[in-house]
Amino acid sequence: MATRFAIATLGCKVNQYDSAIIESRLSARGMERREFSEQADVYIVNTCTITDRADAESLRIARRARRLNPNARVVMTGCLAQANPDVLAKAPEVDAVIGLGMLDELVRAAASGAGERVMVTNLRKEKGPIELAAVTLDGHTRAFLKLQEGCDQFCTFCIVPFSRGASRSVEPRRVMAALDDLHARGFKEVVLTGVHLGGYGRDLEPRVDLADLLEMIAERCPLERVRISSLDPEELSDRILGIISSSATFCPHLHLPLQSGDDETLSRMRRRYQRGYFRDRVERVLRAWPDAAIGTDLIVGFPGETGAHFESYFNFVESMPIAYFHVFPYSVRAGTTAAKFSGRVKPLEIKRRAGLMRALGERKRVEFARRFVGTKLKVLLEERGPGGELQGYSRNYVRVSTQGPDELTNCEVEVEASTVEGAQLVGQIVRPWADDTACPRAC
Repeated sequence: MATRFAIATLGCKVNQYDSAIIESRLSARGMERREFSEQADVYIVNTCTITDRADAESLRIARRARRLNPNARVVMTGCLAQANPDVLAKAPEVDAVIGLGMLDELVRAAASGAGERVMVTNLRKEKGPIELAAVTLDGHTRAFLKLQEGCDQFCTFCIVPFSRGASRSVEPRRVMAALDDLHARGFKEVVLTGVHLGGYGRDLEPRVDLADLLEMIAERCPLERVRISSLDPEELSDRILGIISSSATFCPHLHLPLQSGDDETLSRMRRRYQRGYFRDRVERVLRAWPDAAIGTDLIVGFPGETGAHFESYFNFVESMPIAYFHVFPYSVRAGTTAAKFSGRVKPLEIKRRAGLMRALGERKRVEFARRFVGTKLKVLLEERGPGGELQGYSRNYVRVSTQGPDELTNCEVEVEASTVEGAQLVGQIVRPWADDTACPRAC
């Protein structure tokens, strides 16, 4: 009987990407995937350490695994395993702690229990190679391709440079080969991901930068849709904007993490821009791409953020033409510079501010979707929704729902939007072909 494994993933798309790679490697060894709620012989928890809550959730999931099968192996990996392995090693329900960049050791530990109980290296000194593979996440037909790992920025609030290690990149020739392979496998869209995508290429010899790679992709990529996952505002150069906005290959969608809308707070965070610069970048994007979706990340309750700071911050975000954002209540991360800062905001006040900002975010998302009622959008259909409708995303990252046959899955179709339900557009497919029961190969 084949060994059964289950994976639980916490945190960001990069962690989801890593879990998909782990699943692929274990499946290649003949192991069988199970849902985490089912009986398995090995449970792998791909941890996150962005907040205290994420730390606690990682251990809670490990305890759950032990209850599901007291005889199973419980293996912890991911950012918490890398940044603070001792916390996990002390937990009686944990059998092994495997840091990042140790995929072979993780596979051996999962498959046979071989290896030491704690295996973690210093990624700031040992620049482990990136496992390059295109993966699909649950519910998506688009692929995710990780081009870069690690970060050298050292923002005062962030544990990522310690948990993910130094910045390292995949050579352009390997990236282009992976894109060709995706096209051959029938993918229509790829999302270029990285922990600090703007740092791409600085470690390569000869040195290249992200603009160089994007220029190659614009010229040679056979895929119809390429999306950039996240880019710090100061790294969205005029050259990059010119390349992506003038190419039909790139989707009009950018995620530019702001983190705070107050200049004093940005300085304490050690961010490399102020809010006026962020506004300039957003305005330049929209001049080049008027219908582009611009998303961002926001932290509330950073040490020293007074009521006046937050009010200024909130008003700035409210004034910006942002399509959506993710809100993170500040959480102290041991080992970061901000952990030593005074002026901590009380937890209840952080919760209140996060609630206000999230409510604003929902309004922004709905307002952005409403702009496109009565227009036609190119939508890559990905899956059936709970009501049987086909769902997917427009090029500018609006969720769209429509009716159609299964054959249209993984096809880009034109949808005329008629209404908004929540923050999702609903519309009808504008069929340019005679037979509406099948997907034409041109899609």
